[in-house]
Amino acid sequence: MIKEVAREQGISVRSIERELGFSNGTMQRWNKHSPNVEKIKSVAGYLSVPIEKLIYGQPKKEKEGK
Repeated sequence: MIKEVAREQGISVRSIERELGFSNGTMQRWNKHSPNVEKIKSVAGYLSVPIEKLIYGQPKKEKEGK
């Protein structure tokens, strides 16, 4: 989902990695290995989207009554 959100904003994954100080290919490896929560939070902040959008594809709806 990160790749799609980045594309919508006209940003390359490599640019995100560079700006956030990640090593080259870090985000590509997330396809096989779960990323660190702090890195996901950094990417969400960089892209100005809720972390849920990157994880679930869209923000999760709050349960009724909460």
